[in-house]
Amino acid sequence: MVGVTYDYSSRCADLLMIRKCATWLRFASTVPATVVSSRPRLHRRLLLQLKRIRASSTSDSNPKVVVTRERGKNGKLINALAKHGVNCLELPLIQHAQGPDLDRLPSILSDTAFDWIVITSPEAGSVFLEGWKAAGTPNVRVCVVGAGTASIFQEVMRSSKHSLDLAFTPSKATGKVLASELPKNGNKKCTVLYPASMKASNEIEEGLSNRGFEVMRLNTYTTVPVHHVDQMVLKQALSAPVVTVASPSSVRAWVNLISESEQWSNSVACIGETTASAAKKLGLRNVYHPTHPGIEGWVDSILEALKAHDNL
Repeated sequence: MVGVTYDYSSRCADLLMIRKCATWLRFASTVPATVVSSRPRLHRRLLLQLKRIRASSTSDSNPKVVVTRERGKNGKLINALAKHGVNCLELPLIQHAQGPDLDRLPSILSDTAFDWIVITSPEAGSVFLEGWKAAGTPNVRVCVVGAGTASIFQEVMRSSKHSLDLAFTPSKATGKVLASELPKNGNKKCTVLYPASMKASNEIEEGLSNRGFEVMRLNTYTTVPVHHVDQMVLKQALSAPVVTVASPSSVRAWVNLISESEQWSNSVACIGETTASAAKKLGLRNVYHPTHPGIEGWVDSILEALKAHDNL
């Protein structure tokens, strides 16, 4: 369900307290004033509880941050921000769809051995693992762009230690640095399979090819804008101080949404440098991003954007 996230157990506790307060106030209205005045502390405490609950409800109805990843993939960021007392509104902007080369992936993995499999996003990792399992889990050596992408492989690494080797991560989680640092076996031919989004740039294959690698790119998935955006949720999102985006596709989808609205000048917190560059090229001004992509740096950038907004 799209909406403001909240802690379910604390909300139940609030509802219980509301019922207790209401019961006491109804009782207070039907008994002599002398009886009520004999318990003024309880009366004041109940009124304070009601004020606290109203304040909490007001805060929840005005989220500070909009999270825009595909539905079901915003939980980690929402939970990380909740630790800082930040409420979020979930507004998925994109969804993933099958790419034209997806069906080829299992057979290519079965028939061809590569020196490296290069994975540059969590979604690319998830799609690759499905094809790898369909191919019979052949031996592969994998390079991932960063910690977020590496996390996709954690579970399978525990059960397939011998056939999947997570062997390299660049010093900085960008395609450009990955292409410049991927280890090469001397002067001999070094082959790379690069399963990627149709929307991904040619930066990695060009960088690797310039270093002498033989690269096969497969467009295994793509990203498309969501078919429908709830207008009431969008209205809330437009008033939130910070919108988070995790890919250039998400930036484009957001810009398309706000193009028909009044001038929007709040902040965009990007997961990394590539997405931030896309945001700036599309005309967004208050753009924040971490030096090193990842959930912790992303949260720091979001908090920085919120602080800047509060200081205006």
